[in-house]
This record gives sequence, structure tokens and C-alpha cells, in this order.
Amino acid sequence: MAARPSAVQVAVFAKAPVAGEVKTRLVPLLGEAAAAELHATLVRRALATAREAGVGPVSLWCAPDTGHPFFAACAAESGAVLQEQRGGHLGERMARAFERLLANGPAILVGSDCPSLGAADLRAAASSLATHDAVVQPAEDGGYVLVGLSRAVPGLFERIRWGEASVMVDTRMRLRTAGARWREMPLRWDVDRPEDYRRLVVSGLLAERPA
Repeated sequence: MAARPSAVQVAVFAKAPVAGEVKTRLVPLLGEAAAAELHATLVRRALATAREAGVGPVSLWCAPDTGHPFFAACAAESGAVLQEQRGGHLGERMARAFERLLANGPAILVGSDCPSLGAADLRAAASSLATHDAVVQPAEDGGYVLVGLSRAVPGLFERIRWGEASVMVDTRMRLRTAGARWREMPLRWDVDRPEDYRRLVVSGLLAERPA
């Protein structure tokens, strides 16, 4: 009988859906309330995708803390364990999350703004961690939508120009410098700008069940 694959944790990073503080680049198009509602919908979709993948325990890493009622509702709906993001910039918060996650085995971290990321992507990423130190799924805007680690990779999240088109280029440099063996997965797109929102509407993804 074949050995059962080791569980891989899936961590979803998300901000509280506070109007005017999330999806700010979509506010001119949608308004503050609708942009926050879209953000909440995308968070719920990310959690549903993580659960659908079935690769391991799912956690929701909340900012600025776990206190917003939305997070409690997400936990009740998805069964995700709530965790607080800690640290300053995104890289520091991701590094601290992985410090905690890797104490319990390999882990995948995803954001909450990539509806094109499917359960099959998470399963493929989890499988990759059985033979690689890291797995990364690039985004069309030059960043990435998923990062997974089977071990700590020193410096991976340091000196990255977050939010710029060079994030993936910088990340490859960090991986090479650390001597890590990594896999890159197929390109995906996320939702940040008005043109992304229009693409989302046309795609029909929000009306579909994650798979």
C-alpha cells in the first residue's frame, strides 16, 4: 500500500474588509463599500478553494488582527483557524507566519485576491513540496499569488520591493542565493485594478464553485 502523502498546511492572508482600506485601486470604479464587499467575497473564495484542495489544515491570517466579525464568520463557514499577522511590511509578516507554520511541517501561503487560483493549483503545489524546498506561482503583474516552503529559506522575504513588477525577479534571486531548489507553477492573474475587475466579471469565476 502506498504511503499517504504528508499534510501540507494552507495559510490564507487577508485584511479585514473595511471600506476605504481594501481594494483601494478599485474604489474609483466601484466605490468604497462595493470594493470592500468584493474583497470579502474574494477572501471567502480563497478559503473555499483551500478547503476544496484538501491538502491539509487551513488557516486564515488576519490583519490588523482577528477581531473583525468578518473573520469569525469566515472561520465558522470554512473551519479555518484564525491567526494574527504580525510584523511591519508584507515580507516580515510572511516570514513570521512561515516561522510558525514550518514548525508543523510544509506550508503554502496564498493571498486573497486571486480567483484564478484553483484547488488543482494548491494540490500541485503541495505535491511539489515533497521534492522541492519551495514552490512559487507567478502573477501576470510580476509578483506571485502563491508561495510554499518545505523548509526555511533564509532571506526569501527580505529586501523585496513589494507591490512592484520586480517581486518575482527579486524572489528568484533570493532563492538562488539561498541554494534552494524550487518549482515555478503556471502564471495566474489577480484582481487589483479596474481592468482586472472587468476581466473577473467576464470570466464568471465569482459565480462558480471553486475547483
